[in-house]
Amino acid sequence: MRTILRVTGADRVTFLQGLVTNDVTRAPCWAALLTPQGKYLADFLIVPDAEALLIDVDARLADDLARRLSMYRLRSDVQIERSPMTVARGTGPAPAGAIPDPRHPALGWRHYGAAAEDATDWDAIRVAHVIPETLVELIPNETFVLEAGFERLHGVDFRKGCYVGQEVTARMKHKTDLRKGLVGVTVEGAPPVGTPILMDDGREAGTLFTQSGDRAIAHLRFDRMAGPLTAGEARISAAG
Repeated sequence: MRTILRVTGADRVTFLQGLVTNDVTRAPCWAALLTPQGKYLADFLIVPDAEALLIDVDARLADDLARRLSMYRLRSDVQIERSPMTVARGTGPAPAGAIPDPRHPALGWRHYGAAAEDATDWDAIRVAHVIPETLVELIPNETFVLEAGFERLHGVDFRKGCYVGQEVTARMKHKTDLRKGLVGVTVEGAPPVGTPILMDDGREAGTLFTQSGDRAIAHLRFDRMAGPLTAGEARISAAG
């Protein structure tokens, strides 16, 4: 389920621009709100709508996101309220007024208003293209967005200027090599989401997440991907 937050007021663009990972002036876009330490709090799509910006967020994170945004509002001319608007998505013919999902072409379209969804297998698409999902691969106060593929999926802009958590994110981009992140793997078996992935000597290599058929998304240490890996009784190998 999704919730739409409607952000209005003369300062709505500059307000969000100073908070989120992406360039709001280029919306529609996918973005995240981070902690000052650079860890993920929430991800959402930002969509222009007349004299407003719509924030399309997982309903389970909507109240906390609205509260956090309101804390930053201070003297800004900004109002944040829930909208009764609904969102539909699909990969077939797009209804009038739909927008392409800005993360990846395989995610099809999104429509804000009255439209019917189609029967797309979203987990299969996410696994095929290693696209993280809120509260599955994206875990509040734990995930670093660069490890979750935000740069590849157009969710972070390194030229837009400061935002909350920007310093840590920029340092990870420019001054270090990522040592772990989300990757596609093949799975022989069906372990539950969150099962630790172990090397043959018992050392932990990462965590298994969404599975579709014999493929899955895993968060792995890159230096521990080679060789035999297991998740419970299942055998894991890096996808080709």
